[in-house]
Amino acid sequence: MIKKSSLFLILVLLIGCKSKQISNEAPEKPAFTPLNLNQVNSSLKKRTYELGKRVLMTCNTSTFKPFTSDEATSEVIQKINKDRISETCQNIIRSFGKFNDIKLIEVYRVETEQLTVFRYKCDYEKKYRLKELRITINDAKQITALTTIDWNDTFSY
Repeated sequence: MIKKSSLFLILVLLIGCKSKQISNEAPEKPAFTPLNLNQVNSSLKKRTYELGKRVLMTCNTSTFKPFTSDEATSEVIQKINKDRISETCQNIIRSFGKFNDIKLIEVYRVETEQLTVFRYKCDYEKKYRLKELRITINDAKQITALTTIDWNDTFSY
């Protein structure tokens, strides 16, 4: 009887302590859709170009005009300040030289997040490495993210 009750108790413990299944899958990334440049609103293209160029020109002119709440979200306004841009500019000028211009290459739509991502190739004085300026805008036409990274022909979000 003791053997049966011990066996029953062990069986109950094993069932009660079943392991939780752990998923090795990465969280699902949002789907993005490439947009034809001709179909993107020209005023939106102009707005992102001007805002992006304004930030990058800071490295040449040493003057920074902060974003307004119409131009960017409060998170972006807090993150992109004179001190942060000054620090970034020192590294950019040392590595790439003077900033010349940006050219819009691709636009993507992330419908699940209601965002539009503009990919610009940056043109600097030193041409040994390409840089990308990525400007993400919400449907209210505010910048939600502004990032400079090394250029990669394949877009990843």
